[in-house]
Amino acid sequence: MINTYPTKERDAMGDSVSEVTNPTPPKKPKKKRTAKSYAISFFIKAAITAIALWVLLYWIAGVFVCHNNSAYPMIKDGDLCITYRLGKFVQGDVIAYKLNGEIRFGRVIAAEGDSVDIRSDYVTVNGYGIFEDTLYPTTSEGASITFPYTVSENCVFVLNDYRSDISDSRTFGAIGLDDVQGKVVFVMRRRGI
Repeated sequence: MINTYPTKERDAMGDSVSEVTNPTPPKKPKKKRTAKSYAISFFIKAAITAIALWVLLYWIAGVFVCHNNSAYPMIKDGDLCITYRLGKFVQGDVIAYKLNGEIRFGRVIAAEGDSVDIRSDYVTVNGYGIFEDTLYPTTSEGASITFPYTVSENCVFVLNDYRSDISDSRTFGAIGLDDVQGKVVFVMRRRGI
């Protein structure tokens, strides 16, 4: 309800002509917040934050700890890695992938439809040598697949940076995109903290 206070309008001579009301809103009394309203507000904000974190960590990013040296020297045992799940993976990307229930890290060498060949410690993709800054020679010794190898649809061919460890696509074949947990975008060294 709006309170109105009567005022009189006057003409040029100062005589009262009519009575006009000016609407002025009343001042609302401030409600005191109760402990219950604070608790409800807190739990709503906590639920929204939890849902946002779940979406972020399940659909957009991932947080993993490396438990081996397969990606050494870039990622070492015990490092905390943050991955980005959206987007395509291209040659040279370091990715986290799930293999036999274990999270592993490796470098994408080729994508679906590419032909990979390893001969004399040299890697070629589609007949062209690839530039690599790895410290270790790449060998096909001990590999359980035959080269040249054509990468299947919806898969990537992954090699460990520590090439002496052949527990990568040389042993298991191409990694399905469903098993890829994302591209590594941040590495935090946890040793010595």
